[in-house]
Amino acid sequence: MKCPFCQHEDTQVLDTRVSEEGDSIRRRRRCNFCEKRFTTYERVELAMPVIVKKNGSRTDFEPAKLRASMMLALRKRPVPADQVDAAIQRIEEKLLSSGQREVPSGQVGELVMSELQRLDKIAYIRFASVYRSFKDVAEFHHVIAEIDHERKK
Repeated sequence: MKCPFCQHEDTQVLDTRVSEEGDSIRRRRRCNFCEKRFTTYERVELAMPVIVKKNGSRTDFEPAKLRASMMLALRKRPVPADQVDAAIQRIEEKLLSSGQREVPSGQVGELVMSELQRLDKIAYIRFASVYRSFKDVAEFHHVIAEIDHERKK
């Protein structure tokens, strides 16, 4: 760590403390060259990737928007809120762990469909019908056949 006063690179940590919230570390340092003291903070920097929409525009990831679309598909379905929260958490973790700075909206949609398929088959079909823009009943039949096939495995 460079000294902010003399720019010398030889500094010594005198004291380290974790913040009350536990989300940062405060360090008191001393420059071994000019002997001035200063404080530094360490925080985890987690940045969700930017979502690239089909039209090419970019928008910030919004967990509330994700929750709203999932809750719409899960409307009047017997799925506990804690399971929905866990599914949203898994989606966020997959996006963070991907290491990508930008993610196509289609990838987010596929993650949502995967989670809905685990939670509730009806919600999955509802979401898929809107997300994939079903044009006719045959597309519904195809998705239902896929679910039946997986269920029989």
